[in-house]
Amino acid sequence: MKKVLSEIVLPYLLLTLGAAIAALALEEFLVPFQILDGGVVGVSMIVSQLTRLPLGIFIVVLNIPFMLIGLKRLGRTFLVRALYSMLLFSVLLEVFKPLPPLTEQELLVVVFGGVLLGLGVGVILRSGGCLDGTEIVAMLLSRRVPFSTGQIVLGFNIVIYAAAGLLFGLDRALYSLLTYFITSKIIDMVQNGMEQGKAVTIITNEGKQIADALYSRLGRTCTLLEGRGLISGEKVVLYCVVTRIEVATVKQIIHAMDGSAFVTITDVSEILGQHIKQKAPAPSGNAAN
Repeated sequence: MKKVLSEIVLPYLLLTLGAAIAALALEEFLVPFQILDGGVVGVSMIVSQLTRLPLGIFIVVLNIPFMLIGLKRLGRTFLVRALYSMLLFSVLLEVFKPLPPLTEQELLVVVFGGVLLGLGVGVILRSGGCLDGTEIVAMLLSRRVPFSTGQIVLGFNIVIYAAAGLLFGLDRALYSLLTYFITSKIIDMVQNGMEQGKAVTIITNEGKQIADALYSRLGRTCTLLEGRGLISGEKVVLYCVVTRIEVATVKQIIHAMDGSAFVTITDVSEILGQHIKQKAPAPSGNAAN
């Protein structure tokens, strides 16, 4: 029962909460004033404004290709949670749509809309879901081009805000850009680092199996070290660096293969080399980097 609560009930409750907060931010603050979010949601907002069709439809339809791209890397559990988040988010957008804006002051709209949107998205990401497929594609592209995930996402969003400036006026583009920076900082706070890498240290009896699974699922190599516990005896210590969106998948892999593994996850302030960006050749033996 405890396992069901921790692995199914709680994550979906948090996904529901995050989707509700994000939908409230869009419909009660940003959408009425034509202030855009970034990524696929921002594109959906532009198309919805131009066609007058429901915003939620475009968010789901435009995100499906990105979700399918991320399925191979991030797994079926991620896809299910992401689709749940997006579908619920789309429904809640229609629920909140008839309500009047909570304020008419554009500065308050930008600040509180950005804070609430960042809070909602951060909760969803922390719970293993996703509202926007742009970051998934950016994460995969970053392994093939000399740009980080955050830089690629920013590039996408600059194009979106430039289009917003042409369609809705320069002031809408500037307000949208300011909202984006506020949202990003709040996501950082909730998720413990939007662009920072995450260093994962795993002390386990199933080092080879976990290392192989991390490589096959995420394309991440591990450094294998020999360790000895004071009581538990011989252990394998794995060290791996991943991106924040991969953390939930890493936890699932470890839990499935060794529920007694001891794991620490810490922020990485700087990364030198190509560990995050490039997929290494297929491992032979120990999958060590």
